[in-house]
Order: sequence, then structure tokens, then C-alpha cells
Amino acid sequence: MSETQSDIDKLLAQEQWNAERKLLREILLDCGLEENVKWGKLCYAFDGGNVAIIFALKDYCAVGFFKGSLIEDDENVLVNPGEHSQAMRQLRFTAENEIADGKGRLVKYIRRAIDVERQGLKVEFSEKDQLELPDELTEILNEDPEFARAFDALTPGRRRGYMIHFTGAKQSQTRVARIHKSRAKILAGKGATER
Repeated sequence: MSETQSDIDKLLAQEQWNAERKLLREILLDCGLEENVKWGKLCYAFDGGNVAIIFALKDYCAVGFFKGSLIEDDENVLVNPGEHSQAMRQLRFTAENEIADGKGRLVKYIRRAIDVERQGLKVEFSEKDQLELPDELTEILNEDPEFARAFDALTPGRRRGYMIHFTGAKQSQTRVARIHKSRAKILAGKGATER
């Protein structure tokens, strides 16, 4: 058994949203997508490009579309998973029968996501270039050239992730503590949520 298959089997064995996860997987595979495990989740690709991912959260399970903001949503059913999400959109489900009853809709949206990937469309991440550094970070970067070089070398998405993390703190001392705590990860080139 390959390592990937072992990871897939572990995810499919999880108790939470077990039947729903298996049904979503079956539908995604029937659409001709390649299966893998990324970020600890079942991930589906077309011709090497990520198309969809299965989320199993507390209140719902979902199929997330990596370029969901580019998918035609004539039924207005795609959900933006968070205030900072620019590309990802989700179709959410709360029961197995909801997935079975909505299979036609789900397949339609999967096919649209595949078409977006097939056409090579790219999401314009407008916010990635509009980073406003908090004063605390600017001060620390000015005092520590090694840290400044490492921060500048991060991908735009990783820098943005840190900005969201740092500016989420209301108090200056908390922002400073978060910056210092993140230093080692930034020097290692890792994002705020990476291990």
C-alpha cells in the first residue's frame, strides 16, 4: 500500500462526517479527478492543478473549490469560507441525504471548476499587494535586517497570512508578542499556519 493510499484510508476512517466524506469522494472521483492528500485533507486535481478539497468541520462538511471565485454561481450556493478568502468557495452539506439529493448540482459545479482549471484561469489576488504593515512590525523589521530579508523573501500569500495574524491582535503588546513568536518560522520561510 502506498503512503498516499494509507493517508487516504486514514481520512476515510475518521468518524466525523464519515458517510458524507465517502459520498463526496465518490462523486469527485466519478468526475475524473485525481485524488491525493494535502494539508491533511482529501484533495482533488485535474491535470496536476488543484480543483477541489473536502472539508469536514464541526457543523458541516464541504467541497471547497480552490478557484471558486471564478466559477459561475447562477444558483448562488457557493459560500465564501472567511472574510479573507479571495479564491476559495465552498458547497456545504449537513447530512448524507443532502449530498445525495444535491448530487446533480454538485457535479455541475465540479465540472465548472474543472473548466476553470482547463482554461488556465487565475484568480487575481488584489489584497496580496496591499499589505499595510503594523507599526510594530515595521519597527522590528528596521531593527533586524536578517528578519526583514526573511520576511521579504516570503511568498505574497505567506506575508498576507502573517499580516492577518499580527493585525488580528487589538493590543500593541500582543502584536509584538505574535511577531516575536513567529520569527523562527519566518526565518525558515514558513507561513503562519505551517508547522
